[in-house]
Amino acid sequence: MAQAKIGIIGGSGLYKMEALKDVEEVQIDTPFGSPSDAVILGTLEGTRVAFLARHDRNHTLLPSELPFRANIYAMKSLGVEYLISASAVGSLKEEAKPLDMVVPDQFIDRTKDRISTFFGEGIVAHITFGDPVCGALAKVLGDAIASLNLPDVTLHRGGTYICMEGPAFSTKAESFLYRSWGATVIGMTNLTEAKLAREAEIAYATLALVTDYDCWHSDHDSVTVEMVIANLHKNAVNAQKAIQETVRRLSKNPPHSEAHSALKYAILTPLDKVPQATKDKLDLLLQKYS
Repeated sequence: MAQAKIGIIGGSGLYKMEALKDVEEVQIDTPFGSPSDAVILGTLEGTRVAFLARHDRNHTLLPSELPFRANIYAMKSLGVEYLISASAVGSLKEEAKPLDMVVPDQFIDRTKDRISTFFGEGIVAHITFGDPVCGALAKVLGDAIASLNLPDVTLHRGGTYICMEGPAFSTKAESFLYRSWGATVIGMTNLTEAKLAREAEIAYATLALVTDYDCWHSDHDSVTVEMVIANLHKNAVNAQKAIQETVRRLSKNPPHSEAHSALKYAILTPLDKVPQATKDKLDLLLQKYS
């Protein structure tokens, strides 16, 4: 199977990468089912990358319906070592305005209906997750954005992403609670990806694209669907520029990431005690330590 060291997951509004050349679609079957869509392999800035539309290219999947494990496993099977995940978010801070870009360094989990580990079925692993984003990859992403001087876009390095279950948005009481926690943005997908990417030993960073203020803000009631859709389209254009520049920098100087050895001390079960069916299922993750 064709390989790509850099993976891109596109969220709401970012269903394809216009700049990709020499494109081929790859259907990947995983032990965890099929990914959200075919993975698009293509060349960006002279580098082969793998692109996946998180919600399917026609946006048919709710956040809670996403095959997170299949998506990350598929990226791992293609040889992805660095994963950039673009995501539409609402802002919980006045200074993070619509069209801004946030590169979070922390998450708070408010999901409840998701499997967020590859392990179980006879094998136990506990990854360290105090720093849930790869700092080295986040720096490359942030530096890339800063270098572009995108109009109407302010870059916010660091911040906390609240990951809620959805699909309904927050109540005002919840929104004010999250603000009291110091959170920066709110979305419905990226924490689950971050956990699984860490277990898969893939460096992971989020490009959070602000579409509007969450419902705490006095202007929120005047926000229309048309305004949000317009911001999604503008964000998608800006995100592609940011990702393209990030890929250019990554391909020239891929950074060391602690994520690449995340399982070294995480697996507690002796591998000779793991059921063979489970070892076969997780071979892609375990072969390095077998």
